[in-house]
Amino acid sequence: MQKTIGYAAHTKTSPLAPFSFERREPLPNDVQIKILFCGVCHSDIHQVRNEWGNSTFPMVPGHEIVGKVTQVGSEVTRFKIGDSVGVGCMVGSCGTCPDCQDNLEQYCNNAEFTYNSPDKHSGGTNYGGYSGQIVVNQDFVLHISAKLDLAAAAPLLCAGITTYSPLKHWNVSKGDKVGIVGLGGLGHMAIKFAHAFGAHVVLFTTSPGKTEDAKRIGADDVVISKNPEEMDKHIASFDFILSTVAASHNLDAYTALLKRDGTLCLVGVPDQPHPSPAIGNLIFKRRSIAGSLIGGIKETQEMLDFCAEHAITSDIEMIPIQQINEAYERVLKSDVKYRFVIDLASLTEV
Repeated sequence: MQKTIGYAAHTKTSPLAPFSFERREPLPNDVQIKILFCGVCHSDIHQVRNEWGNSTFPMVPGHEIVGKVTQVGSEVTRFKIGDSVGVGCMVGSCGTCPDCQDNLEQYCNNAEFTYNSPDKHSGGTNYGGYSGQIVVNQDFVLHISAKLDLAAAAPLLCAGITTYSPLKHWNVSKGDKVGIVGLGGLGHMAIKFAHAFGAHVVLFTTSPGKTEDAKRIGADDVVISKNPEEMDKHIASFDFILSTVAASHNLDAYTALLKRDGTLCLVGVPDQPHPSPAIGNLIFKRRSIAGSLIGGIKETQEMLDFCAEHAITSDIEMIPIQQINEAYERVLKSDVKYRFVIDLASLTEV
C-alpha cells in the first residue's frame, strides 16, 4: 500500500480538510498516476453534503482528473511512464453486461465510480482526485493529447463528456436549432460542442449579464428565460434542448419550445424533484423528455480527441487545494467562469 495525501470531508457538515490514506500498489493491469489537476464538479458538493442521500465518509471527492503516468503494471499495453492521461467518473464496471458490451459502461449496474463508491479491490471506499496520486485499471484511463492545456482539459472528464454524449446521441448537427439551459460548468461546454457540430445555438439564462460571454463562447442567440415575450418568440422551433441546471425547475416552458418530435434532455441532477410536466405539451407534438449520464470510455476518448482537433477546453479558474471550501461556496453562488480546477502542486504533507 502507498501513503497518499488529499483533502476529505468527514461529515456532511464539516469543511474539507487534509487527509492521509492509502492507495493499492499497481496490479498487473493498473496505471499509477501523479495527479496534476482536478476539476471541481457541482456533484462533488452534492455528495460531500449528502444531498443525494448515499454518501460514505470520509470522502475524498474529484472525478475530473488529469496527470502523468508514474508506474504501469506488468500487463499494461496502452500506456507508458510519462504519458499525459485522464480519469473521469468511472474506474471499473462488470465488463460483461449488455451496457458494457455496447461501450456504455456508465449504465452498468455494477459500475465502480471514482469516489464514494465501493472499492472492489480493498473492500473499502474509493477516494477521488483531490489527492496526490491515484491507481486505476488501464481500461478506465484516457489519453490526453499534447495539443490540450492539461489544466483546462480536466473538466472535459465530466462536464465535457456529460454534454458531448447527449448532443451526439440525439444527432445534433449542422442546421439544427439547439437550446442550452444554463451557463455554468456544463452549459458553457454544451455551447462549445453544439457550435462545433454546426448547430444554431441558443442559450437560456436568467441573467442578462451573461449574453456577451455566451456569444463569445459560441452562442448565436441568448434568451432571458424569465421574460415570457422572449420565450414565446421561440415556440415550437427547437430540435433539441439540453438542460444543464442542477436545481428543480419548471420543464413546461422548455417543452413548449420543441418542434414535433423534439427532445428536452436533462443532465443536471437536483436534490428535489422537478414539478410534473404538462402531459399535453408532450402528447400533441410527440415531444420527449429524456435524461443522460456521462459517456462510456470509448465515447469519452472520442470526445477528448474531438477537443484536441477543434481546440476545445473548459474556461477555468485555477485554485490551490487550500481554497476548496471557499470555491464550493462560490460554485453555489455561480461565481466562477466556468469551472474551478485544483492545482495539486499546492498539496503538502499532512
